[in-house]
Amino acid sequence: MDEALIKDHKPAWKGGDLPYKASYGKLMMWFFLITDTLTFSAFLASYGFSRFKYQDSWPVPEDVFTHFPFLHGDHPLLFVALMTFILIMSSVTMVLAVNYGHKMQKNKVILWLVLTIIGGSMFLGSQAWEWGHFIHGDKGAVVTNGSSSYKINDSLFVNSNLAHVFKDGKIYSIDNLSEGNHHDSSHSDDIDFDNFISIFASQKDLDLRLSDKTILDHDLAVEYLKERGLRTTKGADLYENEYGHTLFGDYFFFITGFHGFHVFSGVVLLIILLVNVIKDTYAKRGHYEMVEKIGLYWHFVDLVWVFVFTFFYLV
Repeated sequence: MDEALIKDHKPAWKGGDLPYKASYGKLMMWFFLITDTLTFSAFLASYGFSRFKYQDSWPVPEDVFTHFPFLHGDHPLLFVALMTFILIMSSVTMVLAVNYGHKMQKNKVILWLVLTIIGGSMFLGSQAWEWGHFIHGDKGAVVTNGSSSYKINDSLFVNSNLAHVFKDGKIYSIDNLSEGNHHDSSHSDDIDFDNFISIFASQKDLDLRLSDKTILDHDLAVEYLKERGLRTTKGADLYENEYGHTLFGDYFFFITGFHGFHVFSGVVLLIILLVNVIKDTYAKRGHYEMVEKIGLYWHFVDLVWVFVFTFFYLV
């Protein structure tokens, strides 16, 4: 072995060497990120198991997250896609901050750190808006004896075997609508609301197609159901959920909230980092390694969101 190479290293077990030229702080950051990865993996695996078990009553995310600030109408997952874009772009600005830290260019490090903080703050604000809309709800739902709820929206309600349409104060069977046959609403108490199937209907021409969500008339159906002692709810919390199975809301709050806490912690760390850069703390040390370590954490937060977005919103 080359004697010069041997002299460059201290005796074994006496410390001072940097294995693979990674500092102690960077190694500990990697250990933390690995354990955090296992935590998020467990959460997403649990979500997948629950969704598979209760797939009949599980909400379809693209039917739930359809609203966009200041825009009318349905825009499925558009706002979530914007949030994802903002967070990914903040990862790009973090890369540039780390790059200029290696080059010891303080002013450019400050610039890109500020942009990263802005991106993280925008994501948190967007997530707060999404949470607010999810909590306050849309049009409400019927709560059944089970763990599911059934959406109140437009023009009809159904049971597992027969779909009904409200028209002229009477409940018409979809199969017999063309023949003018109907059922008196007073004899429809045997409807099993826990076995609703999903149907959309146009109020204009009653064109129907199957879907994954139960839809109820927001005026006539609510009145009809309340007369029969059924309870309605609006919005979502840890106990009730207008969008479908209660566990969907539980997982939404827990998984996105846990990730949001990571983003908030990252923004706080970035602010502290920015203050230290401005005060020349790292310039006096002769390196900006702390920027790189915080950058590892920020990239991890971005990567986790890609998986949350994919498994929770898209799959």
